Amino acid sequence: MLSRRTFFKTTGIGAAVAATASLSELFTWAEPSRAPDPSGRILLNSNENAYGPFPSVVALANPYQGFNRYPDRHSDLVLERLAAKHKVEPEGVIVGCGSTEILRIAANAFIGPGRKLVMASPTFEAMGGYAAAVGAPVVKVPLAANFTHNLGAMLEAAGSDAGLVYICNPNNPTGNITPRADLEKFIAGLPKNTRVLMDEAYHDFVPAGQDYTSFLDRPMPDGRIIVARTFSKVYGLAGMRLGYGIADKDTSAEMRKHRLFDSTNVCVLRCALMSLDDSNAHRIAVDRNAADRDEFMRQAAARKLEPIPSSTNFVMMETGRPIRGLLEYFDRNGIKIGRPFPPLDKYARISLGTPPEMKEFWRVWDGLPKA
Repeated sequence: MLSRRTFFKTTGIGAAVAATASLSELFTWAEPSRAPDPSGRILLNSNENAYGPFPSVVALANPYQGFNRYPDRHSDLVLERLAAKHKVEPEGVIVGCGSTEILRIAANAFIGPGRKLVMASPTFEAMGGYAAAVGAPVVKVPLAANFTHNLGAMLEAAGSDAGLVYICNPNNPTGNITPRADLEKFIAGLPKNTRVLMDEAYHDFVPAGQDYTSFLDRPMPDGRIIVARTFSKVYGLAGMRLGYGIADKDTSAEMRKHRLFDSTNVCVLRCALMSLDDSNAHRIAVDRNAADRDEFMRQAAARKLEPIPSSTNFVMMETGRPIRGLLEYFDRNGIKIGRPFPPLDKYARISLGTPPEMKEFWRVWDGLPKA
C-alpha cells in the first residue's frame, strides 16, 4: 500500500507537505506554479518572488478556514507575532493591504497642502502618487552619481515645511543601498516636525555588511521614523497583499486614524503566521536569491555589462541602448522586463527569475541586434 509519506517522497514533494496533508488532500494541493503567466511570457518585470510562497504555506491545512469571519483575531495574532519579532509593543505595529497601504496612510497622516513630500528620483513611485492625491507638493531629488540617495540635496529640499521624507533602502529600481551612517546623520539634521518613512521592502535580501543595518534591527532613538516592510518579496505573497509599518506609539496612533477597517484578510494573515514561523524556509529563500543574483552578475560580467551593485531580488544595468526599444524586443521574445525609469533611459531593471527563466533571458539577450 502506498503510504502518504512514501508517496510524497517518491514524487519529490517536500516534507512540509507530507507532515500536514492527507492523501485525500493531495489532489487539491499544487506546487506553486513555475509557469510565467497565462500568456506564456516570462515575468522579470515586477520584482516578484519567482519561487512562490514557502512550501509550508502552500501545504496549509484547510486554507479556507475562517473565511466566514472578520479578520480581527488573526490580525491580532499577526500584530503580536510581528511585535515580538521586532521587540516592540503591538501598539506600534500597523498591518495593511501590502506595504503600499502603509505608504498611503503616512501620506494621509503627515502631508498635504503646505506640507510637502521629499523623495528620490528614481525610486518607488507609489509614495509620490499618494502625496499628490492629498494635495501635497512633491519634491523629487535625483540620485547621486553612485545611485545612492543624495542626502545633502534632500536635506536642503526638506527645508522647514517637509511633512515626510521617503527613503526606499535598498532602493527600487536601482537595487543598491544608502549607508546607514549617512542616513543617521541625515535624519538628525531634519526639522523636528519632519517624519521619515524608511521603506525596507527588500531588507531580507541584503547581504551582511557594515554599510547596512535595518532601522528595526537597530532602532534610532527618534520617534519620527516609520519603517515599512512587506510579505510580497522574500515570503512570496505579492498577490495576497500584506505589509506592515512600525513606529513609536504616538506616530502609529496618528497613522491608525487613516487605516481602512479590515483591510487585510484571513487567508493572507494565516499565511503570514506560517511564514514567520518557518525560519528554515526563510533562510533557503534568502540563500537561493543570493545564488541567483551572483549568477546574474557572473553572466553580466561575461558579457562586459556593468550592473549597479544589487542588494535585492532584481538588478539594474546599463544596456547601451534606449530602454523602450529593449522592452519591445524582449516582449516580442516572450519576456517582460522592468518599465522605463527616467532619467535612466538606457538602464534595464531585471527581476530575478528561476534558473531556466534566466537562461532564456540570456539567450534572448545574446540575440540582440548590435546597437
